[in-house]
Amino acid sequence: MSSSAFAALPAILQPKEEDIQMMLSAGVHTGTQNSDSAMEDYIWRRNKSGVHILNIGKTWEKIMLAARVIVAIENPEDVVAISARPWGMRAVLKFAHYTGAQSIAGRFTPGTFTNQITKQFREPRLLIATDPRTDSQAVRESSYVNIPVIALCDSDSPLQHVDIAIPANNKGKHSIGLIYWLLAREVLRLRGSVPRYADWDVPVDLFFHRDIEDLKRTEDEQAAKMDGGDAAPVGGMYDDVIPDVGAGVADVGDDAIAASGQEWAAAGGDEDAGAAAQW
Repeated sequence: MSSSAFAALPAILQPKEEDIQMMLSAGVHTGTQNSDSAMEDYIWRRNKSGVHILNIGKTWEKIMLAARVIVAIENPEDVVAISARPWGMRAVLKFAHYTGAQSIAGRFTPGTFTNQITKQFREPRLLIATDPRTDSQAVRESSYVNIPVIALCDSDSPLQHVDIAIPANNKGKHSIGLIYWLLAREVLRLRGSVPRYADWDVPVDLFFHRDIEDLKRTEDEQAAKMDGGDAAPVGGMYDDVIPDVGAGVADVGDDAIAASGQEWAAAGGDEDAGAAAQW
């Protein structure tokens, strides 16, 4: 299949091969077995097991659009990123840290956007929700006070009161972390803080959720290595969490993934690998 999904995007905004590989490895394109009628335009096809495959070409376009909307807000603190789901708490905190936005990680207190008496009252100009279903209270209150909403939407996510839907797997910690990392990187690029032709020095694994058990096990392993005289390798604490990019693409299939503007051929016929061939 030829590359046509990004015909409307300038060449400078088109994704690199590494970006698509990361999205496939993190499972951004993997939806659920259910689908919402409003998300049909973002679903590419359904595989043999009944799981909907999202169109990652449209995912990238919506990330670019969302980043331009975020940059249009003069005061970065007027942007609020929220996540009631544990998988996205670390991602929204890191996103807020690097972009200067505010974050609400955990339970959303009803009335935060509408009740001026509450101590947590806020008046943001833009809301970024990790899941329109779990963050439904915040999305609903945003509609009461005319706050635009950007949301990560899976194949079964409702789109009521959502202004910009980023089609992505919002149930996996790697997918959520990668989307927020890509969004933060593009925001900083548009602001001029990060050069577009250079790699961002912030690793994507900082946006991934980590369980307490994983942290304790990693600390014990590092302590054992230090006691034995072997220094822990740099980045080794994330080896058990981060999927290998090359291995992730290999798991998707044997398809040859070319750079933007080239032909993408599906040699193995795997449904998941075909998601990359759309763009």
